[in-house]
Amino acid sequence: MTSSPQIQTSVLDAFQVELLTALQPYMEEVQFAAGDCLYAEGDLSDAFFIVKEGDVRLQIHSLEVDTDPVLDYVGAGSFIGNDSVLAGLARWTSAYAETDVLASKVSSPGMRRMLDEDPEQGIAVLRALGRDTALKFRSVSQRLGEHLVSDLPDPEVDRMVAAAVAAQKSFEDWPEERVNALLKDMAEAVAAQADELARATVEETTIGVVEDKVLKIQFASLGVFGSIAGDRANGPIRSFDDRKVTEIASPVGVVFGLVPVTNPVPTFINKTLICLKARNPVILSCHRMSQGVAEKVGTIVQGALERHSAPLELVQWVRGRTSRRRTHKFMQHPDVAMILATGGAGMVKAAYSSGKPAIGVGAGNAPAWVAADADIDRAARAVINSKIMDNGLICGAEQHLVVDASIYDEFVAALEGEGAVVLDEAATTQLVESCLDLATGHLQLQFVGRSAELIAEAAGLEVPPGTRLLVFSAAGQQREEVFGKERLAPMLSIFKVADDDQALALCKRLLSYEGAGHTAVIHSDDQGRRERFAREMPASRVLVNAPAALGCCGIATGLKPSLTLGCGTWGGNSTTDNVSYENLLNIKRVAEAVI
Repeated sequence: MTSSPQIQTSVLDAFQVELLTALQPYMEEVQFAAGDCLYAEGDLSDAFFIVKEGDVRLQIHSLEVDTDPVLDYVGAGSFIGNDSVLAGLARWTSAYAETDVLASKVSSPGMRRMLDEDPEQGIAVLRALGRDTALKFRSVSQRLGEHLVSDLPDPEVDRMVAAAVAAQKSFEDWPEERVNALLKDMAEAVAAQADELARATVEETTIGVVEDKVLKIQFASLGVFGSIAGDRANGPIRSFDDRKVTEIASPVGVVFGLVPVTNPVPTFINKTLICLKARNPVILSCHRMSQGVAEKVGTIVQGALERHSAPLELVQWVRGRTSRRRTHKFMQHPDVAMILATGGAGMVKAAYSSGKPAIGVGAGNAPAWVAADADIDRAARAVINSKIMDNGLICGAEQHLVVDASIYDEFVAALEGEGAVVLDEAATTQLVESCLDLATGHLQLQFVGRSAELIAEAAGLEVPPGTRLLVFSAAGQQREEVFGKERLAPMLSIFKVADDDQALALCKRLLSYEGAGHTAVIHSDDQGRRERFAREMPASRVLVNAPAALGCCGIATGLKPSLTLGCGTWGGNSTTDNVSYENLLNIKRVAEAVI
């Protein structure tokens, strides 16, 4: 993607050559190497820049690891930072050199000197800068995440969508046996390279655990394929003779899918399999931190397409730069039929506001109630094995332990016997102040997907070698609603409750802070407790005596294997399903008269 054709109305249109000439004595030529920061969000606005050569990346700060912070890329001829200078406000974005950049810098003192020395020219320059700023913001949506969206076409988006539409025409009538053979080959090819793909993922993203990523890749390929292989997904799929109704399945059309950095390869192959099962082409947009591994898995997938004489354009992915601007173009393209949004809340909200049918997911914030009758050792093992999986990157894992007071001490001892460190009040304060954003309660991004030992070291805590999980008491925190949040790392909070009523009330409160509709867990063998918990929890998946990370996606339970988990209206989603190909079909119903 080249940025220059996508620049909105360039300030050069307004300045004219004579105005640039007027600015020349007040400019300073500056150079930036790729990766350098021209200015940072929140900095004093003391200058603006005219990009002469190279590309600049504009982005905002976000605590959501799976929401792309990049707003846009701009190139030669672009003015950046002039809006903040004119308003006298702090920077609202950060600007980074995407490539080596040559620019002209005009400082605020330089502008003042120009106004003193040549007021007429100075006013003309200010008018041109003001016009440029007005043109930029005329097309800006009301939402922060949709800044700099314009009506200009994106040729690459148009090309990819048109290719997907053409590919579907030759694929949608494939018989079930031929589709299954293709998907089987695709799943086996990805699974065969799970080790290499897992290593490449950790190397590129720097988060997670190789061995656990291998398991997730194998599950998302072979496990998902196994769950759909024998099903019919096209043409007549069901008949109800007593009602004289026949259901006929048809594809929805081109699907646009977001792929998070936390699970790039599993999500890529999972979405590919369920889209193609339903005879839909898919275009995937992978997080910018996983572009390399996306290319690897995409190449494997297209190799299978080629072996089965299927159009390669059935599975495409956005190569090179991604941004909210380009993502928005895909979401609003008239020939994109549906959006599968797996990622941060910002991207999911953008999908739902696109005007297209969208299946999104919500945050996980699973409370795990360890009831008075729980099998303590079994529960402790389940929690540990779940929460340390891939260093906590599965959002459906346990985030909070709600433990009955009668077994609290025994359960803490069981956790410690499995490799957890349960922190005292002083250590909890140290961890919270060092690693959490105190305004929101969320984990700082640099600790997402890191090991418990690394997080402890960063917080200045001494823990035994081999520590697998950090457990801190949230009961002593002043703001339960702030600290009762999802954290994608091997750390979680623990609460002591007096009885069942208190446990249920706390679990519901935790889900209301974040994670409503996703997952809730109970460790109990009492059928009455389990039924009450299931009735009262606003969760799409209620797991019983199961490790949440493995249970919610169908690895350790009988749930539909999936990495896209709907949260229903509780979480602002359109479905409570573990999303699969059934969610990507149009179902016709042919009904004969019965009277």
